[in-house]
Amino acid sequence: MSNENVCPNIKKLIDMLVATGKNYDIEKIRDAAEYAAGLHEGQFRVSGEPYISHPIAVAEIVASLELDTNSICAALLHDTVEDCSDKTSLNEIEKRFGAEVAMLVDGLTKLIDLQIEDKEEAHIENIRKMLLAMSRDVRVIFIKLCDRLHNMRTLEVKPDPKRRSTALETMHVYAPLAHRLGMQKIKQELENLCISYLDPIGYAEVQSYIQEKYGESVDFIGHVTEQVKQKLAENNILFELKGRIKSAYSIYRKMYNQNKSFDQIYDFYAMRIIVDTELECYTALGLIHEMFKSVPGRFKDYISTPKPNMYRSLHTTVIGSDGIPFEVQIRTWEMHHVAEYGIAAHWKYKSGEKSKEDIDKKLEWISKLVETENGAKDPDEFLEAIKTDIFQDETFVFTPKGDVLALRQGATVIDFAYSIHSGVGNSMIGAKLNGMIVPIDTVPETGDIIEILTSANSKGPSRDWLGIVKTSEARTKIRAWFKKEKRADNIVAGKAMVDNEFKRWTRGYTDAQRNEIVATVGQRIGFMSADDLYNTLGYGGISMTKVAGKLHDEFERTVAAAEPEPKPIITAADIKTAVAPKNLKSGGGIVVDGEYGCQVKFAKCCNPLPGDSVTGFITKGYGISIHKHDCPNLLTMAANPENADRLVEAHWEQSTGSGQDMYEAQLAVYVFDRLGIVADISVALSEMKVFLLQINTTKSGNDKTVINLKISCKNVDHYRSIVSRLKSIDGVEDVTRGFS
Repeated sequence: MSNENVCPNIKKLIDMLVATGKNYDIEKIRDAAEYAAGLHEGQFRVSGEPYISHPIAVAEIVASLELDTNSICAALLHDTVEDCSDKTSLNEIEKRFGAEVAMLVDGLTKLIDLQIEDKEEAHIENIRKMLLAMSRDVRVIFIKLCDRLHNMRTLEVKPDPKRRSTALETMHVYAPLAHRLGMQKIKQELENLCISYLDPIGYAEVQSYIQEKYGESVDFIGHVTEQVKQKLAENNILFELKGRIKSAYSIYRKMYNQNKSFDQIYDFYAMRIIVDTELECYTALGLIHEMFKSVPGRFKDYISTPKPNMYRSLHTTVIGSDGIPFEVQIRTWEMHHVAEYGIAAHWKYKSGEKSKEDIDKKLEWISKLVETENGAKDPDEFLEAIKTDIFQDETFVFTPKGDVLALRQGATVIDFAYSIHSGVGNSMIGAKLNGMIVPIDTVPETGDIIEILTSANSKGPSRDWLGIVKTSEARTKIRAWFKKEKRADNIVAGKAMVDNEFKRWTRGYTDAQRNEIVATVGQRIGFMSADDLYNTLGYGGISMTKVAGKLHDEFERTVAAAEPEPKPIITAADIKTAVAPKNLKSGGGIVVDGEYGCQVKFAKCCNPLPGDSVTGFITKGYGISIHKHDCPNLLTMAANPENADRLVEAHWEQSTGSGQDMYEAQLAVYVFDRLGIVADISVALSEMKVFLLQINTTKSGNDKTVINLKISCKNVDHYRSIVSRLKSIDGVEDVTRGFS
């Protein structure tokens, strides 16, 4: 029995492809589907569905983009090497389906053997690998976006923490990638799905507003549509007209970012006119402006000046006869296809040579991003570069010769210089904006003409520029200059940074121990010598915060190993009879009466804070656990006569809670449901410089929600001030300690 009979979804996919009439290699696709079904046999998704349903669904989305046979095969096989490594390999995929399919599958496969302890670093390295594969063949990201879209569509079966983490990653990485590639249809669906999981209350409220307002304005939309149809027909323009409203996420973002109420969003309605030729676009624009009053400053011509993601269209906002504003977008069918599917609409593997050159030029930013971050030692910085370089809106500026360049919003004239060439940036001594000399940290606006002043006698960039530039491209080119030209200075600067870190630790150490510690940490990160580590720290290739923790861990191992053996931890029976110095600080600011050298940990059930009455409880193998005096768990354990010898007196050292040490505290915030209340709570904590460590929400009634927070806190007084501030927020009913 074939897998097509076992899995009806395979037949559905094949029938769909045949119905398109396109020149697909159906037998190759059927073979890939059946091979994948065999490999995934016995595997199930969290929903209980056979796992093969996922790659088939991804293949259907890929086919909807009108990609080729090899892309569909790769979509079907994208999880086989990762999830079925005992049954297949890339070599086997290449033998059965060819080198191109194997290359695409490899680009979609996570780094299974990645030897990185930090899961976040491993995750970022997988994103780096995907982008590198994408720079070689953009089909990798097309398939990955389809994969992520189906995962988001079926995310409701996952536990809440997994839903939030997946939605955050999608919002920060995959939706921006879809936007940068011009794939608006996928981008908008990803954004709407993300916000439905990240702020379900706010999303539901926006959806409710949309339904209510749309219901009130159906007559307005119908009336305006008929007016425009009649005018275009009178002028013999063949067209298709679609009325629409803004997406839920677009409205949510405007309300949150600009603090607007729903009634203050004036571009709620939009109309899209699709015509045959570019000339008819401008003719239709003139007719629209003849019929309705235009809103000044709201006209944008993306036909003559396309966006970097290839988007082309005319945008204008006009006022209807009822005084209601609405946006009109005018484009040709070709422009519309590109607007919906972006570069996927006519990528280089389907196009002629001229088109291939054009597409390659449009994709230069991918290679530039990969080259910019290639070899970067700091994964966090790499991810931040992805977020900023592909997500920010663009500013369009002109060179003195009239060429248009797109900069990310907020970029400076230094960024502009390095976007032209590293040599221009390195020899820059000043800049002119619209003919006037300006400071080098000036941020240009769309339409500005920028001229970079250079000198052959320039001494190169300043280290201060690293704090001024906004793009990872400029930052990396500046660092590359310092790396090459100023190695000796970098080593001195890096060594000073490490020395400052060592001064923070109270244990004594020798020069030999210090050198051994730095060399060991450097080798673990991937440096051949301590000087290479110093050099990279000096030119900013890796941040000190990324190295500090590793240095401290190695410091403790190396220095502690050379010290005499500590006294053993005494038992519960010893605690009653031992004679030991009183008021000895044993760790975390806690004084354990009569105990010496013991391990202390704070109980997660009650999270005691400096100022709370506390009691110690001797655990088996983990030292002494510190509980609040009235902790229910402690009271239960104390009620057992067998635990009588395990309770010990404890109290906070007098100065604890007045310094910089932070402790974890848990809060349950009871709120009335309203849009943006989670954001208001986050802003309040940020203003108080309180770190938010964890957040989750639970419905407690028709219009109420409990928001459980884990925060950093100095002491009980600090905790009370935080509670007081949260209670002042509109919609907060009560705040209690501990999770609900």
